[in-house]
Amino acid sequence: MIDDTVARTQVVEAADQLFYAHGVQAVGMDAVRTAAGVSLKRIYALFPSKDALIVAVLERRRAQWNAGIAAGAARESTARGKILAVFDFLDAWFREPDFNGCAFINAYGELHGGNPGVTRTVRAQKDAFQRYVADLVRAAGGTETLAAQIAILAEGAQTTAAIAGTPEAAVHARAAAEVLLDAALA
Repeated sequence: MIDDTVARTQVVEAADQLFYAHGVQAVGMDAVRTAAGVSLKRIYALFPSKDALIVAVLERRRAQWNAGIAAGAARESTARGKILAVFDFLDAWFREPDFNGCAFINAYGELHGGNPGVTRTVRAQKDAFQRYVADLVRAAGGTETLAAQIAILAEGAQTTAAIAGTPEAAVHARAAAEVLLDAALA
């Protein structure tokens, strides 16, 4: 018998793949059980509800997002470079064969009215990203308004890439961010 940590990881990874590919409402717990290879009884011992599992999947996505953003930033030496690295990260992500948009936006769109835990988790992620961008923009000498504009470009690129199926949205958003940075910091 596998321990709880391994079982939990298997369940979250399987649910993540299924939810991201098909949507959280379209995927039942039986499908998660089959994909994870963990019994329903064990799944419900680890996650008291599907809502709790959805939040755990979003927490996993938050860690992946933060690691990707941090890796891009680590390659840059200036705040401006770190800001633009966000769009380079998005560009690479949008070109992945299984890209289906932002899991946070997707989950919020499906569940925001009926799942306070998802709403809190999504809002916390989006707020953390906005603070991250604001810190970088402040370090570059910019304002809160500029930070909000750049964060909106990144969020809009995610939605555009998913809906239009065009990974170039990140390239266009990066170019717009460069124009904003150049104009504001000149």
